[in-house]
Amino acid sequence: MSPFTKQPDRNMAMELVRVTEAAAISAARYMGVGNKEIGDQAAVDAMRAVLETVDMDGVVIIGEGEKDEAPMLYNGEKVGNGNGPKMDVAVDPVEGTRLLANGTANSIAVIAASASGSMWVPEDSLYMKKIVVEERAKHVINIKDSPAENLERIAHALDRDVHELTVFVLDKPRHKKLIEDIRSVGARISLHTDGDVMGALMAAIPGTGVDVLMGTGGTPEGVIAAAAVKALRGGMQAMRDPQLEDEKRIIAEKGIDLNKVLYIDDLIRAEDAFFAATGITEGSFLKGVHFDKIKGVTTHSIVIRALSGSIRLIEGSHSLKRKLEFGEKGMQDAVKMASM
Repeated sequence: MSPFTKQPDRNMAMELVRVTEAAAISAARYMGVGNKEIGDQAAVDAMRAVLETVDMDGVVIIGEGEKDEAPMLYNGEKVGNGNGPKMDVAVDPVEGTRLLANGTANSIAVIAASASGSMWVPEDSLYMKKIVVEERAKHVINIKDSPAENLERIAHALDRDVHELTVFVLDKPRHKKLIEDIRSVGARISLHTDGDVMGALMAAIPGTGVDVLMGTGGTPEGVIAAAAVKALRGGMQAMRDPQLEDEKRIIAEKGIDLNKVLYIDDLIRAEDAFFAATGITEGSFLKGVHFDKIKGVTTHSIVIRALSGSIRLIEGSHSLKRKLEFGEKGMQDAVKMASM
């Protein structure tokens, strides 16, 4: 029996989506302004304000900011109104702050939650190597094998040829060899400067145009993605892959085994997990926030619960004529934007 037996008696993700909608609306005002911090701060403020209304006794286990030196919901911060189940919470108010600042695609606001004590704590690991696939291929992946070996097995599991697979890879210098290896077997590559939570989400959902996520990205993003992948019954494996000198030194001093594979049930140990994400900038999977003086604000979100396997795509329409739950500053910004 799982030690995490006291589960929420409701789909908490339906409440958490209000949190990501608030963050997305507040951040979207700063799309394309060229400043990563201002949009991130607006999203943090809105996310924190709406989290105070959610019926849970939560603690932030994964919070952005320490790696990016950005405004954040900090690790260990209490969230929720204190009523309801004890929960671990992982947040990224703006995944893809550079995407938001530049006005490019696939910036999202995202949150995940699972029973208290069930979420893996990265501590000093800031980066991890990841592979993510949908349910049909989850039993054939092995992160220690070469990209070619994995792609051959994934293609067979999906009843495809390798050249029909599309692999989501972050466009980083560290992935030069990975990109060469993927191309050597004829698979297609979708390169992105940021946003591997979105990449993992797309890889775990059939029919999105992305079949696999490979490569090294942020550890916080990896744990958040794991909640979504587990809820989708997809496959995910990860390994610590330190990139920064301080990170390497601390991990070496602690004697952490870099060859240890982290499976989906290591990253999220509870059977139930909740995930919600809302598009900020226009994306290939989630549309961005749209402002209109007549129609108000439109948002597009995905909501997932592991226990039931339910997946909801939600289009929200939010009135600008009254103060909603998005925080005073966020709504003021939205009204100003709509009137321009």
